[in-house]
Amino acid sequence: MLERWNPDTLHPPPGYHHVTVAQPGRLVALAGQCPLDRFGDLVGGDDVEAQARQVAANIALALRSAGATASDVVRTVIYVRSDDREDLSRVWSVLTTSEVAAAFTSAATLLGVAQLGYPGQLVEVDVTAVLPAS
Repeated sequence: MLERWNPDTLHPPPGYHHVTVAQPGRLVALAGQCPLDRFGDLVGGDDVEAQARQVAANIALALRSAGATASDVVRTVIYVRSDDREDLSRVWSVLTTSEVAAAFTSAATLLGVAQLGYPGQLVEVDVTAVLPAS
């Protein structure tokens, strides 16, 4: 069971919650999801939105393989290789309207970074979910 809320003593966030509490259960930690297809090829070229769409699709596949859904996610960290706030906003918009949009209603962090692991990579997302105890 997950509980999400925003304390009155903190600023109202744009779409996510400041606090997510998970009852005891099984922790699901995904490796950082990258804009690569199943063959390891970069998808989207230099299009940050296309890369974000591929990352969202990969998150859905990885969660599904663990028996989880986006609604089970308790924490995300989004990395965008850019110092332009517009790029960060565009990635946030793609992710929060994607098939895994529910994942981004929990505790979320959005960061602009200097470099990511693969050549040409612009987006990566770390995801943590909790499933009920079995």
